[in-house]
Amino acid sequence: MTPSGSLLLAGGGHSHALLLKRWAMTPRLRPKRSIVLINRHPTALYSGMVPGLIAGIYRREELSINLPHLCDRAGVAFVQAEISGIDSQRQDLLLHQRPALSFGVLSLDVGAVTRNLEHLSGVPVKPLEEALQFLSQQDPEDPQPFRIVGAGPAGIEVALALRRRWPRRPLELQIRAGQLNATTKSILSRAHIQCVTDANAHASLLCTGSRAPSWLANSGFAVDHDGRVLTNSFLQLEGYSHLFASGDCAVMEAQPRPASGVWAVRSAVPLAQNLEAICNGQSLKRWTPQRDALQLIGTGNNAAWMLRGHAHTGAFRLLWSLKQRIDHSFMAGFSQLAPMGAAEPMACRGCAAKLPARPLNAALSQAGLKTQAEDAANLGGTPALLQSVDGFPALVSDPWLNGRLTTLHACSDLWACGAKVTSAMAVVTLPSIHSTEQQELLHQTLAGVQSVLIEQGASLIGGHTLESRSPTPSPTTLGLQVALTVNGQTSKPWPKGGIQPGDALLLSRPLGVGVLFAAAMAGVAKPKDVEAALRTMNQSQHRLVDGLQKHGADIHACTDVTGFGLLGHLGEMLQGSEPITIQLWPNRIQAHPGALDLLDQGIASSLAPANRDAWSWLEGPVQLNASPSQACLELLVDPQTCGPLLLACTAAAAECLMAQDSAWIQVGIAGSGHG
Repeated sequence: MTPSGSLLLAGGGHSHALLLKRWAMTPRLRPKRSIVLINRHPTALYSGMVPGLIAGIYRREELSINLPHLCDRAGVAFVQAEISGIDSQRQDLLLHQRPALSFGVLSLDVGAVTRNLEHLSGVPVKPLEEALQFLSQQDPEDPQPFRIVGAGPAGIEVALALRRRWPRRPLELQIRAGQLNATTKSILSRAHIQCVTDANAHASLLCTGSRAPSWLANSGFAVDHDGRVLTNSFLQLEGYSHLFASGDCAVMEAQPRPASGVWAVRSAVPLAQNLEAICNGQSLKRWTPQRDALQLIGTGNNAAWMLRGHAHTGAFRLLWSLKQRIDHSFMAGFSQLAPMGAAEPMACRGCAAKLPARPLNAALSQAGLKTQAEDAANLGGTPALLQSVDGFPALVSDPWLNGRLTTLHACSDLWACGAKVTSAMAVVTLPSIHSTEQQELLHQTLAGVQSVLIEQGASLIGGHTLESRSPTPSPTTLGLQVALTVNGQTSKPWPKGGIQPGDALLLSRPLGVGVLFAAAMAGVAKPKDVEAALRTMNQSQHRLVDGLQKHGADIHACTDVTGFGLLGHLGEMLQGSEPITIQLWPNRIQAHPGALDLLDQGIASSLAPANRDAWSWLEGPVQLNASPSQACLELLVDPQTCGPLLLACTAAAAECLMAQDSAWIQVGIAGSGHG
């Protein structure tokens, strides 16, 4: 019987990375159902090159697998979240601080953590991200010895890598008596690494072996002494035909092997074949792993020695060359998924999918409607009732996060009027897929919407659902479209126009969302830059509005910077104000990390060319106090999703606001009227 529901890939380990590569290069093999990868970081580090990273031989980018881009190429949704457990009865993957994800089939490749030894203190080498951060904070000239605890292959390789990284800092390797052979001791001695057996240490890194994350055992599965889930030869968990596992978090009960990247890589194809088979109602295939794994251990000085089982060789430069070829070949396999060129047109999503200003205004004029309007409609009453509507095609493939971002963006229109959001109604268009998967997408989307409303004391009071009649994309979550009608109230709405001479112009957050997501679609954005932008976008700005309310009459005008970019929305403020000039300070306008570099490369959102019409404001009432770079000019018209508030207020109010909250940055000042 073929299980229904989504296929979830829990963890971005080597097996899953190679599985995604397989589907990216051969899309016909990908199961015809919703597939989601869940990982705590947007990148996965290739473990074979981590010692080289520690040694300073490689840059982090050289061993980082860009998971969102890989997922995009494979037609798989990406969810960045911390996994906290599995409810096998309800078939839910439990996540930290967000709703669980339902599954029909689940594959686990969540890696391992350093084994906890209660009598030892120090920073565990796994998870790698935290260990790398710890090492970056160390002083290479510190005369105090740095200790590596654990003399297995990993501990020895890390110790030798640290010697290359810190040529002069004293290093100690804590071992057990009689643990090392003469060859290994000789290599360590030549590297001036002292072997010690006492348990007293200062700064230390724990390389004491690995175990699976504890939530696996806590979820009720059969595990070995290291907490690794037990599987059969089909890579299925014992007793669960729809649950699979590979990599360091799992072990085949009948053919146990120690945790190793070699078996994680080798299991990728049999795992892929069996996941494809169970999703297609076909027979599964048994896998027999090799008995021993060949390991090449770098010495940190352009040599390596070979370890297979209990046999080993001496250190040779030829073996280091072989290791480098193997490692570079592994990473090169992911670069075969060539990114689209920067000049290739990309249909951007989110607010960058809105209609350009020129055809929009022309259509409104033809229909006899106002082309200039406030951010939200004032329905009257005391206090004033305000209403706005907003929505766009899914910006990200995570439906919960997309629902949250869409709601934050929609609420921004009311925040720009000084209103408190009270309620919302949603229209959700779902892709034409199996009803079980539609139900899960709707649940995740509405949970994301509610997460924003609840923190403001607002509620979702109704809505409507539709099924799309357009072709369903891959991943299917990108077929979601969400629109929201948002209601709020305020005693006195702030106008969009109304800038006065002497007003300070303040921005509440950086620009550059449009180009970052355009670059992410092309596979050329750095995952850490997109992650940083999403962290900012994911923060509600309603608390900023609470702070603004204290300044009352000192707030003269406000808007939110969205699809038309800073210059386009500043132009709307000017059209609603008395004749006035604006001096804009381009050097004070902040950009999200990586945005200016991408603009320098000629990358831009698909809405940016139309937004460049707003450059005409620079020939009239908007003056720049410094000569801008081309990248800065492009930043001024970059479309924003969940963008900043743009505020015009008295200089005294601006000074108070900036002193109270570092989010506010003054980017300009209003002068006298223009002719």
